[in-house]
Amino acid sequence: MSQTTDVKQISRRNFLRVSGLTGTALFLGFYFPASGKEGKVVAGADANELGIEMNSWILIDTNGKVTIVDHRAEMGQGSFQSVPQIVAEELEVDLKDVNVIFAQGNQAKYGSQITGGSSTIRGSYKNLLNLSASAREMLIAAAAAKWGVPKSECYARSGQVFHKSSKKKFHYGELVVAASKLEAPKDIVLKKPSDYKLIRKPLHRRDSPLKTNGEAVFGLDKRLPGMVFAAVERNPRLRGTIKSYDDTEARKVPGVKQVIKVKMKVFQSYREGVAVIANSTWAAMQGKKALKVEWDDSSFEHLSSDEIYSRMKEALNTKEGLSFKSQGDVNSVIQQAQNKIDVIYETPYQAHYCMEPLNCVANYQKDKLEVWGPIQAPDWVQDFLSKEMGLAKENVIINMTFLGGGFGRKAFLDYPHEAAVISKEIGAPVQVVWTREDDATQGPFRPGVSYRCEGVIENGEISAFKVKLAGQNIGHMDGGGKDKPNDSASEGFVKHYFDSIKNLSIQDVPFETPIPIMWWRSVYASTNGFAFESFVDELAIQAGKDPLEFRRQYLKDERCQLLIDKMEEISGWKNRKKNEGFGVAITECFASTVGQVVKVSKDVDGKVKIDQVWAVMDCGWYVNPDIIRAQVEGSIIMALGAATIHEVTFKDGLAEQKNFYAYQMPRITDAPPIEIHIMENSADAGGVGEPGLPPFTPALTNAIFDLTGKRIRKLPFNLASV
Repeated sequence: MSQTTDVKQISRRNFLRVSGLTGTALFLGFYFPASGKEGKVVAGADANELGIEMNSWILIDTNGKVTIVDHRAEMGQGSFQSVPQIVAEELEVDLKDVNVIFAQGNQAKYGSQITGGSSTIRGSYKNLLNLSASAREMLIAAAAAKWGVPKSECYARSGQVFHKSSKKKFHYGELVVAASKLEAPKDIVLKKPSDYKLIRKPLHRRDSPLKTNGEAVFGLDKRLPGMVFAAVERNPRLRGTIKSYDDTEARKVPGVKQVIKVKMKVFQSYREGVAVIANSTWAAMQGKKALKVEWDDSSFEHLSSDEIYSRMKEALNTKEGLSFKSQGDVNSVIQQAQNKIDVIYETPYQAHYCMEPLNCVANYQKDKLEVWGPIQAPDWVQDFLSKEMGLAKENVIINMTFLGGGFGRKAFLDYPHEAAVISKEIGAPVQVVWTREDDATQGPFRPGVSYRCEGVIENGEISAFKVKLAGQNIGHMDGGGKDKPNDSASEGFVKHYFDSIKNLSIQDVPFETPIPIMWWRSVYASTNGFAFESFVDELAIQAGKDPLEFRRQYLKDERCQLLIDKMEEISGWKNRKKNEGFGVAITECFASTVGQVVKVSKDVDGKVKIDQVWAVMDCGWYVNPDIIRAQVEGSIIMALGAATIHEVTFKDGLAEQKNFYAYQMPRITDAPPIEIHIMENSADAGGVGEPGLPPFTPALTNAIFDLTGKRIRKLPFNLASV
């Protein structure tokens, strides 16, 4: 997190002096000065006095109630459990006594609020630990002062401070007023992991009961007095416009109140549509079906999938790309080699298909706009709507609800903008709900990417490693510089390969289409991982070496070596049998490294089946092992679908898959046994929600090669027909 607003110089004593927000509560947070990355503890009264926007994490009231402000979204990844689990550990309170509320969008106060890049814990855990420990020490100091005893004779537990010898105790609520007037401790000693009572424990998620008994509020659950409902017929091709529309039949649908033309910003374009406003979502959707709209899509190409991939391949074979990484003299080695590998890998476009379709509630009133919904990036939405709607930022209030999945799609800005525009136009609060077909066909999609991989093996070692990728660059969608390579060109590739491969080149061949694209779980690592780790496997086979030992040869970092040791141990790698195929892959993204081994065999009908998946996660410091296992399992199942079942294809510029019947998901019967292990070390926290996805597909296809001798280089493939 970062803070961009600086304030006047203040003394350390004045800055760290903590007093209550109202004198009746202990209200602690972090202030992030523009000049430094480290947050500093500050209290509510001081923040107001100094003009500081404070990242307010913890409020303890006079009843001893602890409230945590969670600045990130909860979309299934576990923020609603992990954040309070961290705070309760160092604050010494029972987890059941901690209340969690979602923060409103406010980057000046909370720093980055984007729930993406697997960043929630790794970006804030140190601040959370320090803040919680600071609050605990202030409460202990307040109790010691009341008793007139040394602080060293007191300790905190379960929301109370105890005096060791006398057994006297105060609950936190009795101490907050006195504690709020103390100076924050200068040096905090955090617990050792061996002393944790909550962190590292597989505690049950606090949001699970809410989501099973109906108490959790998702975007679709939000209701406001006088709210109406809208469904929008949008241009199915991003850059087209409305030529004309006939709403005669739509207005005849019972419940339909109004039909208006709208547009929402999608990157640097505006997608046009016709909104049907009604007294229910059902009526709005029926009115939408009755619309007759003629589109003008004449100003851009309408590409089909075959044309897209043909152009990618031509670009890879005829063009040198923009250099992302270059070391040694790759081209010279390849040109002089008598024997080299030169292959193409292809990955498809994918859609997000969150179980909860896009939706948003907006209420525009004069110079104020308030929004509620499943939003991954409330601070981005606040900033964007402030500019687009011409409102002061403080008058744009963004409220997060629970999300029924996000995967990057709900960090986008188009659907809140559309709801805000409609609310302003009709002068009433409105809920806009996208149908599954809207969600599936409008995009933005994960970009399909093709890779040309060239390599040379000499004396059993890699003497040249060259990868060129051609695929749409997400950075270009917002007008990013097209003279620079994709900054995620090596995402997923373990960085230690760069230390050990002398002649290496990674290039990005610029490639554009009119199709809108954006982030998808693990972003480019989801496609890069397949190409890079499949190609490493091909080089291992060319070198005549064991694929796992080949990786050990190049990943010399101690953590990588220990990870490989664990993979070898749990999978029984050295005891592989005939008629079994074993494949391995190791990828890195968002500061975590994950290795996976997949075992396959043939069933009685001769078809390939997945017998077992072993995954080893090295994410450094972590909170809840059950959440990690759930995220890795979910990532593997999502990767399985993207590798063997679903893809988005285009015909005449339109997405062909419109619902689950065409974009099928893995079923329970498709899910293989999965065994997950977490590495224990003292490294900084890495991401958890996404890094488990990239290694699965190459591990699977490498296993299929080991079993059948067939090398799969194009996704998706049909597992039953391999």
